Amino acid sequence: MNGLSVHQLQFIFGLLGNIISFLVFLAPMPTFWTIYKKKTSEGFQSIPYVVALMSAMLLLYYAALKTNAYLLVSINSFGCVIEVIYIALYLFYAPKKQKIFTLKLFMIFNLGFCGVMIGGTMIFLHGNKRTNAVGWICAAFNLSVFASPLSIMRRVIRTKSVEYMPFSLSFFLTLSATMWFFYGFFIKDLFIALPNVVGFLLGMIQMIIYMIYRDKKGNSFEGKEENLEEGGKICEGNDQSSSIVKNQTEAKDINMAEITNHNNIP
Repeated sequence: MNGLSVHQLQFIFGLLGNIISFLVFLAPMPTFWTIYKKKTSEGFQSIPYVVALMSAMLLLYYAALKTNAYLLVSINSFGCVIEVIYIALYLFYAPKKQKIFTLKLFMIFNLGFCGVMIGGTMIFLHGNKRTNAVGWICAAFNLSVFASPLSIMRRVIRTKSVEYMPFSLSFFLTLSATMWFFYGFFIKDLFIALPNVVGFLLGMIQMIIYMIYRDKKGNSFEGKEENLEEGGKICEGNDQSSSIVKNQTEAKDINMAEITNHNNIP
């Protein structure tokens, strides 16, 4: 990249971050295709999409307070739109109990918290103080979201199975964090660069864990065999099989939370 100006580097890394983040935002589409075919969202959680929408809303507000942050505006505008679509589809196919729970989450986090934060900073803070306050809120929120893969990494280590932690996803999330870190670095924005350092490190750890356990055979089937041996009865075996299916569903939910929670762009 010899001869490139800082402004050009900002644009290059911001554009690459937009492209990669666009693909990451689209990652849950197979899940919603499954929901559409089954005509029910039962078995899937709405929390990841509510959190992702909240992250995109916060970052969009932060980008609006900055000058010349059109690359942040573009990707987080798309994030808000796609997450609203996901939530709407989820609500359309959700059972009544999950529908009420999702609406409560949406009201509390997306309307309540974001509304109070935006209104409070607009009324009580001005100029750089407002921008810095919103920046710190975004950074703190994104740091907490970036820590969410710890649960799936712990599960991989415990089960010695990478079934629910695909390498390609970890790779693209790490790549996304790298692009946004350099974007934040070149525009000298700590609030963008800092959370993505954590995102990069956790992404690297995920890929290392994947390489360690990718050839291991100690997955959920081991637990199934052990429990079937202890049961000794058909009915007990059936109960255990149901428990295994439930655990697999929970693992998928954790993985979907990892997919969408990393959509805190940048």
